[in-house]
Amino acid sequence: MLWAGRSAIEIATAVRQGEVTAAAVVEEHLHAISERDSKIGAFRLVREQAVDEAEAVQKRRDLAELPLAGVPVAVKDNLEVAGESTRGGSAVTADVPAPKDHETVARLRAAGAVVVGLTNLPELGLVAFGDSAYGIVRNPWNPSRTPGGSSSGSAAAVAAGMVPIALGNDGLGSLRIPAACCGVLAIKPGTGLVPAPTDDWDTLAENGPLATTASDLSLALSVLAADPALAQAWRGGRRVEPRSPMLRSVWADDDEVWEAQPPPDSPEPFDLRVAYAPQPLPAGLPMDREFQAAVRGAAETLRVAGHTVVEHGRMPVWLGPATVATWLTRAAASVHGLDRRRLERRTRALARAGRVLGALRLGGARGRERWRAYGADQWFGDADVLITPALAAIPPRADRWGERGFLRNALANIRYAPAAGPWNLCGWPAITVPMATHSSAMPIGVQLIAPPGGEPHLLGLAAQLQSAHPPLRPPGFSF
Repeated sequence: MLWAGRSAIEIATAVRQGEVTAAAVVEEHLHAISERDSKIGAFRLVREQAVDEAEAVQKRRDLAELPLAGVPVAVKDNLEVAGESTRGGSAVTADVPAPKDHETVARLRAAGAVVVGLTNLPELGLVAFGDSAYGIVRNPWNPSRTPGGSSSGSAAAVAAGMVPIALGNDGLGSLRIPAACCGVLAIKPGTGLVPAPTDDWDTLAENGPLATTASDLSLALSVLAADPALAQAWRGGRRVEPRSPMLRSVWADDDEVWEAQPPPDSPEPFDLRVAYAPQPLPAGLPMDREFQAAVRGAAETLRVAGHTVVEHGRMPVWLGPATVATWLTRAAASVHGLDRRRLERRTRALARAGRVLGALRLGGARGRERWRAYGADQWFGDADVLITPALAAIPPRADRWGERGFLRNALANIRYAPAAGPWNLCGWPAITVPMATHSSAMPIGVQLIAPPGGEPHLLGLAAQLQSAHPPLRPPGFSF
């Protein structure tokens, strides 16, 4: 294959310059999906009409100005795509075509991207697994393991080279957890940068991209945020007004531009104060030693790159219960208006626990407000960015977890993915970057967090880490 497995920037540049047509690129990616997805289960729906939509992109008068010209993208199946039903991983939701695109999908299309399919997620996006009524999503690195969740299919599709970019969302880690499980990058933007999901989980959830390179991630985030200055943020950790050759913004009355040519391979040096916490969890919660070593390795890489690096400690003990309580109360809210008798056993159990906590006024609201108002800032200290493990253990087995009850699901989620949720509670941006390979042959990702407005710092550091630790493809999915 010529284009499946190539970066979004490479594809868009080739389409704009007439080296390949958008339809040819999309056809090749649909072929890759037909060959690979039977082993992975990333997609609930593959859109054959994507070829016609790619031909329409090719005929656009502004083709030479489109930052994502002809780039195939996958969209998580809890975001509206016009003409397709939005099932949210549930057989209970309405099988009714969406009348219009969600704003994030509309922005991707306006930039020239082509939606090739809708990706699977656990029912209502409530857990860090990939199973639902539509099947079990499997990890491309090891099909016996989960790809994480809830943006399960989106992460698996990118890792397996079925699309260069995917769209997902993150309520308590639902982008960063699967990205770490699958060895790709994902960024959860800070509050207000990107239009939120229709159900934003009481402002906890943010939409964001997944990709294999920091430069692709920056470009995708710039389109989703309608901020061209973010497209080159990976180079120097800051918003950069692009220099010629340039692409004018696809939005009316917007004079800003994207850079038209593939960027240089190496990021630029810059200087931040970077803290690292190999074991950020309170005492009693274990953290895999290889994951801790990856955090130390990331810190050393950034020290060599010129940053000031300091070690940090454990998160407050009260934060964990507040995060779990918030998760369960959001589960209770998510089932509102649905036929509870038809929901999965896991969903009913999580929602029931959330209703009990709500009735007892133990829903986590006080802890969330404490963390958001001053706790996160106080604990973070004077660092510009903090590095932690993205996961606490390797991904659990890919299985039909939805048929199991509360205790097994809650314990499995908390044991392997406890470090992401707090940053949704305060609305700060965070990114996951693959760093190494575990002795189990699974990828290891690190999480980088920044205070509000710190997305450029995260993208710049991600590029420096990738430059020193080039990304690897899952076995059997090299190109």
